[in-house]
Amino acid sequence: MVPVLTPLAYIAQRWTPSPRTLRRAALSAVVMSVAIIVTGGAVRLTGSGLGCDTWPKCTDDSLFATPEQGLHGAIEFGNRLLTYVLSAAVGWAIIAARSTKPWRRGLTRLGWAQFWIVASNAVIGGITVWMGLNPWTVAGHFLAANALLTVAVVTWQRTREGDTAPRPRVPRPVRKLSWAIIGASALLIVLGTAVTGSGKHAGDKSEVPRMPWDWTAAAHVHAIAAWVVCALALAMWLVLRVVDAPDDTRARARDLLLVLLAQGGLGYLQYFAGVPELLVGAHMLGSSLMWIAVLRLSLSLRERPPAAPGIPAQPDAALATA
Repeated sequence: MVPVLTPLAYIAQRWTPSPRTLRRAALSAVVMSVAIIVTGGAVRLTGSGLGCDTWPKCTDDSLFATPEQGLHGAIEFGNRLLTYVLSAAVGWAIIAARSTKPWRRGLTRLGWAQFWIVASNAVIGGITVWMGLNPWTVAGHFLAANALLTVAVVTWQRTREGDTAPRPRVPRPVRKLSWAIIGASALLIVLGTAVTGSGKHAGDKSEVPRMPWDWTAAAHVHAIAAWVVCALALAMWLVLRVVDAPDDTRARARDLLLVLLAQGGLGYLQYFAGVPELLVGAHMLGSSLMWIAVLRLSLSLRERPPAAPGIPAQPDAALATA
């Protein structure tokens, strides 16, 4: 009896992606993860959070936005459609990982982890609409998007490595410092949701509940956390020079400092300018870029040498012509 192949196994049997294609597939998921964060922020900043009245439909009677919902409905529905583009990027990453020879199971699992986070966050987004943009579910929706970005960046990095056990490139105290940077940066992002959850941009023109504290006080605490992250990043940059770390690792530390400098300046600018929508959106983009820089720095502190070469890649067009 001939075994029945799953669609992924069938594709993997007939196509082997090149390393470049595999990296591009993983990178596309990273790019779309950032895009969904930024466009999700645009939904809130334009007051379009309830542009679609319900979920999964846009209204009780229509799956799509209607003319009566105007621009806000179009913006909210457009963000929902972008989720399908994100899903396609994640699907491409899964297919490319599954089709690599030899099969990289760990990389494929990372791709599926992204898929389940996307599906779960879609549900969280729906709950957020049902609850009238409750600030706690809005914050959860944003943090889940950052969880997706985390897995996407790790997946992208793993496409450049082998599947052997990780080998440290710097002394243990330096790696512990990187964990401190990750923890402080994660806390910084969480505190950022406390600022937006109590601040001026509730996501809709109607009366939306806010988190029960003054947003300016939350902004001050957020700023303190940002200074802690800056201090840790500066310490990492100096320590890496002392221990003569590899050039690429020192470059990652420099990149993080530059992103933090730009993000910090933008944060103070938006605060003193009265948090205008455009600057808040740019700050959300900066938050994603900061988190990517933090993760890339940490991941550069170890290496996974590639194992023996696998089956040579076939031309990407082979799948279409077979």
